[in-house]
Formats: sequence, structure tokens, C-alpha cells
Amino acid sequence: MARPIFLIGFMCSGKSRIGRALAQRMGLRHVDTDRVVEARVGPLVPFFRTHGEEAFREEERNVLLELLDQQDVVVSTGGGAPMVGDNLTRMLVAGPVVFLDVSMEVLMPRIIRSGGDRPLLLGLKGEALRDRVETLLADRMPAYSGASVVVDGDGTPEEVAQRIQEVL
Repeated sequence: MARPIFLIGFMCSGKSRIGRALAQRMGLRHVDTDRVVEARVGPLVPFFRTHGEEAFREEERNVLLELLDQQDVVVSTGGGAPMVGDNLTRMLVAGPVVFLDVSMEVLMPRIIRSGGDRPLLLGLKGEALRDRVETLLADRMPAYSGASVVVDGDGTPEEVAQRIQEVL
């Protein structure tokens, strides 16, 4: 039995797709914390609007705490999960934490393609969107850099999953 593997990184860094690819490569289960939260509270954008980010982060933390002692699982976390309380420390104790480091040149087109479904980026376009992404990324980088492993997240999910598997 293997300890859980946690994927962290900015929104649209590919945590979900890479998590699925990595789990398949390694014969493990995959859990996406955003999907679990969504199953419990409904669609995330309306939940954010009604209850706010703090309520979302509390739900996300509850899911994460439930997954800490799971075996044979790859966990794709929300982009802000490592920022809250002792989430990052708890993940590091439970198993390897992999930061998917994606270049802005790759990240921005993914964010634009996501169609504004990210609660922290709603309504932003052009330079305002890029400025918000850069600010959030700068705020989160100290937590992200605390990961066990940093992996180049540019590339296909399969390529990045292979990099992760090799480094683990």
C-alpha cells in the first residue's frame, strides 16, 4: 500500500487531468477535491457567490482531512488548498506533495479557455485577468514552493505524469 500523493498548483495547471493520468499509470485511485466538494455543496461558482471563499475553503479542508490517511490514491487539490491553515504541512506528513510548475505562457491560454468558470477570476479579461493571475500566483508561490517535489507542468498530462512517476 502506498501513501497518498498530493498534486498542488495554480488553477488550470492540470492537476485533475495529470492526477487521472498519474493514477492510471501507477494503478492508483484518483480523487479531485474540487469534485468532492462540488458533490457535497453543488456547483462551485454559485456556492462561492452565496457563501464566499472562506466557506469553500472550509469544505475543501474537510475533504482534504478525510483523504490524508487514504492509501493508494492520487489527490488533485484545489489551487488555494495549500494556502489554508496547516493543509500543506498535513499533506507533507501524509505523503509526497508535487507542485506542478506551469509557465505563464502555457497557463494563461488554459485559463482563458476555461471560460471564466474559476470563482476567483470571474468577469476578468485581458490585462485585468493576467494581473489577477500574476497576483494570486505570487501570493501562493511560497506555499507551492514548500512542496516535496517541483515538476515542470508544461506538456501533456501523460508527459507530466511520467515526469512525476520518475521523480517519485
